[in-house]
Amino acid sequence: MMTLRLALLDASHGTDHTRRNFRRELDADLAEFDVTAGDLPAGFDYDAVVVTGSRSSVYWDEPWIDDLIGWVAQAADCGLPVLGVCYGHQVLAEALGGRVAAMDDIELGYREIRTRGEDPLFDGIESPFVAFETHSDRVVDLPPGATLLAENDRGVQAFRHGDCWGVQFHPEYDQPSAERVTRGKDLPDERIQSVLDGIHDDNYAAACRTKGLFDNFTDYAHERRAVAADD
Repeated sequence: MMTLRLALLDASHGTDHTRRNFRRELDADLAEFDVTAGDLPAGFDYDAVVVTGSRSSVYWDEPWIDDLIGWVAQAADCGLPVLGVCYGHQVLAEALGGRVAAMDDIELGYREIRTRGEDPLFDGIESPFVAFETHSDRVVDLPPGATLLAENDRGVQAFRHGDCWGVQFHPEYDQPSAERVTRGKDLPDERIQSVLDGIHDDNYAAACRTKGLFDNFTDYAHERRAVAADD
């Protein structure tokens, strides 16, 4: 099987663990782009696209955000499989005609999520599952024609639109990433400690089951490439 060529759109403002985590989880040759610096692919000659998390909000008035949303919309129009993670999930929603808004609080720590129906992205991942969350925005309106795939008490956790998927949680995180992000939040000490107390081996082992969605995504991209080659 030929190795996939995948565009990794890094919106993390240079956070060092972001690329490390995605390099570990994605079985593909990665072309990496710092989209916060205005670095976007010149075209769409890739097998798939992944958009990372970010400390930014999609509704901020910053040129790189509009450019990123526009590029993702074009990639989807070209039929490229796209996976958006956390901020990337929100970028994808906006690019496809959905809406993102601020929450009244941050969702932080290992949380339980339930799938709704079946989808190839969640093959082998039992419901409910556990995943690490860190976000203060959420998708409030799905894009027209999108399917809700997972949710919890804070709202949409995954959706699909054609060959595109968004997941609000962080399947790529390891424990050091979860700890670093938690310690960096401007929250009361007792809440930070409560989340840190939950970053233990059992919760991490449970969350590792969601890492299977990366293989499911790349398997789908391989299938799409094979179909395109036969056309």
